Amino acid sequence: MVGHASLFSQMLSLVDRHRFERLVREHKAERGAKGFSCWSQFVAMMFCQLAQAKSLREIIDGLACCEGKLRHLGLKASPKRSTLSYANGRRPWQLFEALFYSTLEGAQATAPAKRLRFKNKLFSLDATVVELCLGMFDWAKYRQTKGAIKLHVLLDHDGYLPVYAHVSEGKVPEIQIARALSLPKGSIVVMDRGYVDYKLFSRWTKEGIHFVTRLKENADLMVLEHRPVPKGSNVTKDQIICLNPFMLAPPCPEDLRLVMVWDEENQREIQLLTNIVHLSAATIQRHLQGTLANRTVLQGTETKPQDQNLCRHQRKRGTDADLGSINRHAADQDFAAA
Repeated sequence: MVGHASLFSQMLSLVDRHRFERLVREHKAERGAKGFSCWSQFVAMMFCQLAQAKSLREIIDGLACCEGKLRHLGLKASPKRSTLSYANGRRPWQLFEALFYSTLEGAQATAPAKRLRFKNKLFSLDATVVELCLGMFDWAKYRQTKGAIKLHVLLDHDGYLPVYAHVSEGKVPEIQIARALSLPKGSIVVMDRGYVDYKLFSRWTKEGIHFVTRLKENADLMVLEHRPVPKGSNVTKDQIICLNPFMLAPPCPEDLRLVMVWDEENQREIQLLTNIVHLSAATIQRHLQGTLANRTVLQGTETKPQDQNLCRHQRKRGTDADLGSINRHAADQDFAAA
């Protein structure tokens, strides 16, 4: 019996081995295999991600350094480079997709709820660019000499788990993905200025969906009402405004709310645009402005792989650039792509 388990072993213990083997049989992933199991492949690739290995040699050598402890992870020995490369190129990726959805279900069932001063569901919407080698991924159009994909994620603050993810070409704007989302009524979406779209704000307001974002500096607005500012907070102004007041048919005719907050750390004023009227300005400043300031959901994923063919995990591109979206699974929870 192992008295002390490594962090890597503890993370692997979160994956149900019986469920994993059942998925292997369903996808016939080990058909024709000669000793190198799918679990061994999974452990090796998990090590690749957690150790930020840059080559097959680093993966194999890293596992070989703990040869005596591999049996506790379910491996008989460290695999050969050619064996791991062949498995990544030939075995069905659908196995690990199904494993992800299965693990996500378990995490959502046990995720603790975030304690806030409001009962509304809170989400963060963000995107990040992952640069790719244009010579290898010629479909990932981004710039003339650079390729990239863009990962769009909707994060649920109950457990900080993703409920929607979409991978697109690097040139696809963030707002295009936001327009395709169908969110539950009463939810609050926190996002940055890259998602500012007055027509979308109008649609969400009519559907009962709340949002918080930063106002653009060149926004055309008119102040309709000055609301009282709470004492002892960083809120400097609380106003009811209308956007594009002199347009004949403005894209967002609904009245919105502008909360100005002083950022003491950066010595600047932040303008928060929202359609939330039932919460106090102090609550918006304390909870939602902090969420917006730390909205980089995918900050740790921005990376430049040194060798993007290191694992030789080949996957053909479909008719579009959506390589891995969670919307099929999230549709059962009122989240689906339009």
